[in-house]
Parts: sequence; structure tokens; C-alpha cells
Amino acid sequence: MQQLLIRTMQQHEMDAWDAYVDQHSQGSFFHLSGWQRIAREVFGHTPHYLVALDHDAIVGVLPLVEQKSRLFGHALISTPFCVYGGILSNDESIREALEDKSVELGHQLGVDFVELRDRYAAEIRAPWQIHCKHVTIGCDIAESPDAILAGVKKKQRAVLRHSMKNELSFSVTPDADTCYDIYAESVRNLGTPVFTDKLFSALMDVFPERSETLVVRNKEQKAVSAVLSFYYKNQVLPYYGGGLFEARGLKSNDYMYYQLMCHAQTKGCDYFDFGRSKLDSGSYKYKKHWGMPEQTLHYRFALIKADALPNLSPNNPKYKLLINTWQKLPVFISRMIGPMISKYLG
Repeated sequence: MQQLLIRTMQQHEMDAWDAYVDQHSQGSFFHLSGWQRIAREVFGHTPHYLVALDHDAIVGVLPLVEQKSRLFGHALISTPFCVYGGILSNDESIREALEDKSVELGHQLGVDFVELRDRYAAEIRAPWQIHCKHVTIGCDIAESPDAILAGVKKKQRAVLRHSMKNELSFSVTPDADTCYDIYAESVRNLGTPVFTDKLFSALMDVFPERSETLVVRNKEQKAVSAVLSFYYKNQVLPYYGGGLFEARGLKSNDYMYYQLMCHAQTKGCDYFDFGRSKLDSGSYKYKKHWGMPEQTLHYRFALIKADALPNLSPNNPKYKLLINTWQKLPVFISRMIGPMISKYLG
């Protein structure tokens, strides 16, 4: 007979938590327990990782992180700064029990809303509401570099061939500093506040076997593009990537993602997860050029104190002036101010 107990995960249970995520068919890299350390130590947020137990055996997990800001509001999210999140459970009754516990916790903490970043559709019960505005894009990795190239959409394949004539080279080494420097300048150019420089090194420290940086250099050996990627369940996920101004002319970002697919194939990966994009965003349009299938992400939320979700999207017209101003900031200033804002924009 089931005796379900739901409580906060204890530190000594992290290995058991991760083992459960590993064996669950919907378990993702972002469900792993190490993300609570990132939330707490890098961003200063409070993790509330709920575990469902039946006679001391884990039968469900829900990683939640509390974000609290006077400017951006108070939320409980599974999980911020991540593509996927939400509940993993043995069955629907345990899922519902964890859903109810998250709403109860939201009321106890006095948050504005609870958000679950589910990858897959789930039955919607009150007070949950659907919030499908993102897709994930990806493809199977072919068995050779030529086959990988052949699988790319025709116009994008021409771009890749152009990039290969530009005397670019790449290296795969633990180089969080170079990767962050390029990423910081790239997001500044987009008008987006950058994360703290502690993030990349912390991710590589918490997930040493599952994270890797790939850096592309031009013929003068100047680093022009870079990406921090995650590896999990024979999949590669390029997560924080970008390029300098000259990357556009060199097509070095395109070169970077192609070389990452080829490199991941040699490591035994069979799927390239191009990550999340908001529909009709610049990122979405860029990824569509590759011809990879897309899948709707079934995010949902429960309002607690708020009347509606905050619209923190860069597509929000009221942020247009702020974005234009941010793009003109010197990079060193954007790196000083950005982390104070971006920690609430995950």
C-alpha cells in the first residue's frame, strides 16, 4: 500500500535524486540536483527541491527555485535559467500530489505565481493555466560529418560551406573565461543584460563531466565565437553561445554549431538539442534555417497573488528603449550592471 510523503530534499539525498532523474524517461539535465547550487550560490535564490517518497523510495521529484525582487516580482519556478523543468513522477496521482504541494508552498511563501517548465503536455487542472509560447528545436545527429552537413537545410548548408572557406579553427577545452567574454559581448549587442561571470565557471565546476566549451578562432587566432554546451543521455545541448561583431561576416557561429555536432557525434551523442526559443524571435528564426523539427514546450503556471504573469520578454514594446540603450553601453559597464538584472530574468 502506498504511503506517499512529500518534503524538501535533504543534502544526503542528492545522489538518489540524480539516479531517479537518470532513469526517468522525461528526466533532463535541468532536473539534476546540482542546479540548486547554481541557484543558491551564483544567483542568490532559494531552492525548494520537493521529493515524493513511498516507503523511503523516491517516486517523484519537483525542483523549484524561489526568486524574489521588488522590481520583477516574487515567483516559484521549476526551473529558472533552464529550458526544461517541472515534475517527474512514477504515475499521475504522484504528479498531482506534487502539483498541489507546489501551490501550497507558493501560498506559504506568498509568491505571485508558480511556474512549471514542462517539456511535455500534462493534464491541466485548476488552478493551472497553459503558457505555450516557446518551442524546442533539435535533430538526430547523423553518423559522419558529411552526413551531418547533408542533413542541414539547403540554404544553411551553403552558409556552412562558406564558413569553411574562412580559415576558421576550433578547440574544445575547459575555457570558461574566453567563452564568457565572447558571450558577454554578444548579449550586450542584443541589448540583453548578461549573467555574472561566476556562472560559467560554476556550471563547469558543478557538472565537470557534463559541460564543455568550444571556441572558434579566425585565421589570426582571435577567438570570435564560443559556446558552453551540456551533455546528458547521449544528447548535446549548446546552451550559452555567441559571437563577436566579426562573427557575422565569418559565419563563425554557423561553423561552431556544425563542428559541435560533429564533435558530439565522436563522443557518442545521437541528438543535437538546439534549445528553447520564443516563437517569432530572432533566435527562433535563426534555428529554423537549419531545418530541424520543433516541439512546443508545455509551460504552465498557477497564479497565487498576481492577476497575470509579468511580461518580461524583450519583445515587450515597453523595453524597446531600454534595449536600444543597453546596446550602446561599453561592454565592461554592461558586465558590471547586467548581473544585478539578469538574475531575475531566468
